[in-house]
Amino acid sequence: MHLLFVADPLEHFKIYKDTTFAMMREAQRRGHRIAACEPRDLHWRTGGRVETRVREIHLTGQPEAWFSETATPVVALTDFDAVLMRKDPPFDAEYIYATHLLEQAEREGARVFNRPAALRNHPEKLAIMEWPEFTGPTLVTRSAEEIRRFHEEQRDIILKPLDGMGGMGIFRVGPDGLNLGSIIETLNKDGAQTVMVQRYLPEIVEGDKRVLIIGGQPVPYCLARVPQGDDIRGNLAAGARGEARPLTDTDRHTATTIGRVLAPRGLLLIGLDIIGTHVTEINVTSPTCFQEITEQTGCDVAALFQDALEAALAAP
Repeated sequence: MHLLFVADPLEHFKIYKDTTFAMMREAQRRGHRIAACEPRDLHWRTGGRVETRVREIHLTGQPEAWFSETATPVVALTDFDAVLMRKDPPFDAEYIYATHLLEQAEREGARVFNRPAALRNHPEKLAIMEWPEFTGPTLVTRSAEEIRRFHEEQRDIILKPLDGMGGMGIFRVGPDGLNLGSIIETLNKDGAQTVMVQRYLPEIVEGDKRVLIIGGQPVPYCLARVPQGDDIRGNLAAGARGEARPLTDTDRHTATTIGRVLAPRGLLLIGLDIIGTHVTEINVTSPTCFQEITEQTGCDVAALFQDALEAALAAP
């Protein structure tokens, strides 16, 4: 097979932990050809197909010069067996435009994973609204007044922007309400931006669990991102410690229930964020933690993903 990865610049990859790299490595191990491009390389012209300038690459197995580049042709996306959209957030206007180009490529016959329309319809923080039975108290609003009212009710809250990643822009406000006003001003921008507010879940000290769902089925192990020191954020990018654990029965039930609904919509890979028993986010753009789980448990997550991808491509 010939696979195209739409991703961030290859030069920015941290291959010791990067999930897209793990996908590429497993694909090459199975004899598949690999190409990469960035969303900015996608283009379409009347009467033609969606094309991109690609980097045909081969993984070298070396930690520094980890890939060699053999060609940079302009290729139609329909010429690939599969296109994997792996661009990291932010989920901004340019990301949305890229999904429209990818959806046009689908109409032309390309196979894109995760499906572009499903990416647009399931923004990572807002997707939890479909599953109130699995979430803690949550507010989505542009109203500073509503945020203050929510704080009065819940007393201890987390505020976050809708387009952040890696723990960026996350604030905690306790019962004393210290700095709530300035935090609202920072995130809400005088009513111009929507904010997500959630009740603080003390179980975060045990870790923010990343539960992966591949082809509708939960991976047997999760990665608990345990905050370090006085930081409340369970994000590896914010310094949390990653600890692989077997899924609990509750987490398996939650993941199976959500996966059974979302996989048929075109979401081959999903990453749930679970604190305690509450789902706080549903990640679909570029879920991570493959390498950490595999290294700590021996469960080859990249192989599970490649199996699911090949099965999806074989399906009518």
